Amino acid sequence: MSEQVPSRDRGIVANSWLVARREFRERVRGRLFFVSTGLLALLAIVVALTPILIKMVDRGTTTTIAVASNDAHVTDSSIRIIGAILNPATPTPGTPPPYTFVAIPPSDAIGDEVADGTYDGALLATRQPSGQIAFQLLTGERIGTDRVQLIQVGVLAVGIFDWIEGNGTGVSTPFVPPGFESSAVGAGAAGGQPIGASEYAGRRIVGVVFVVLIFITLVIYGMWVAAGVVAEKSSRVMELLISAASPAELVIGKVAGIGLAGLVQYVAILVPALATLFLQDRIATIVLGSSSGLDVSLGALTPGLLTAYGAFWVLGFILYALIYAAAGSLVSRAEDLQVLALPLSIIAIGGYLQAVMALSGGISTFIRISSYIPFWSPFVMLTRLTVGRVEPWELVLTFGLLIASIPIVAVIAVRVYSAGVLLYGQRPGARAIVGAIVHPPA
Repeated sequence: MSEQVPSRDRGIVANSWLVARREFRERVRGRLFFVSTGLLALLAIVVALTPILIKMVDRGTTTTIAVASNDAHVTDSSIRIIGAILNPATPTPGTPPPYTFVAIPPSDAIGDEVADGTYDGALLATRQPSGQIAFQLLTGERIGTDRVQLIQVGVLAVGIFDWIEGNGTGVSTPFVPPGFESSAVGAGAAGGQPIGASEYAGRRIVGVVFVVLIFITLVIYGMWVAAGVVAEKSSRVMELLISAASPAELVIGKVAGIGLAGLVQYVAILVPALATLFLQDRIATIVLGSSSGLDVSLGALTPGLLTAYGAFWVLGFILYALIYAAAGSLVSRAEDLQVLALPLSIIAIGGYLQAVMALSGGISTFIRISSYIPFWSPFVMLTRLTVGRVEPWELVLTFGLLIASIPIVAVIAVRVYSAGVLLYGQRPGARAIVGAIVHPPA
């Protein structure tokens, strides 16, 4: 059965659906679509398995931690107690212990030694005049959050045993937990001095993943829309289309069809990745013998957050796809479209950078206002939902402005599309584009 061709006699819904169906079929039937989807799905699975792969590589290595204190007894007891907690009681023959502790004298150069890799970390213990022990852990690049937490448990045990030892003849002083502070030491820090440790909790990790995914997919699928318009102009298919359907029907159909194709690919990539994450503890148990030490947690993926992410993805795609469709109509060659790629992405890059700022530097007044702006809200408001508190009225305002902006952008995009497509064979200048926006061609 031959494919139906749009007709001016049909309504906008029927013609838009015919255009959307044609775009969808052209995308999903291509060999490149299947190959790229398979490769991206495989890449997503590998990324989901990254913590396990890191554990596999890290399993045969030993983390060396220097221990220094102004009290030799504290140094010895810290090495003994923390080592007993972190290292297995019955090590596997031929396998080095996961942790090695080295006693060193206190020195101002310890931070530099951690930074240059002499030690993976350093535990500095100071006996306070009150009797409390204060610990400072300097971590290098190889010590992750899971190891910091384990060492903190060991530090607590050191404090408990020290209190028991000091009150052997009776409880004379109340127990005060040992102080603990963790600082990251990087080679890029000035003079190897410790800098504040970045504690990315589960919700912040989810925020990073969501922002990166929504930025990449909006840009990629937006470029699909623009490339589809350019391909039709260069192959002269546009001459047939513009005689059978209106510019509005072509734009709506193209955005809907390519959006559905992108959604199919997106789901095909996301489902195996999420399945891998859900099964990660079982995979780790099979491969490593244990799933302990894996930081990935899906507790932050609440139904509300996933729903908000889906809504922002759909609305954000529609908004940006309309812009890309209008921009693609202004050029006739794929080479010219590559020149427009960066300028078209600037607005999305602005939202992405603000989202990154919100993830790392807190929610400022500027970030809060930006989360309401339609072109940026899919990035910034989504970030606020993952790392902070958002009032219900803020979500209503954000989605209301985003939804209200789509018809406005659609009208402008259709008129620019008219200037670029209906003036076929001509290079539309700025005056023609502005004229088409103010007085659309018939």
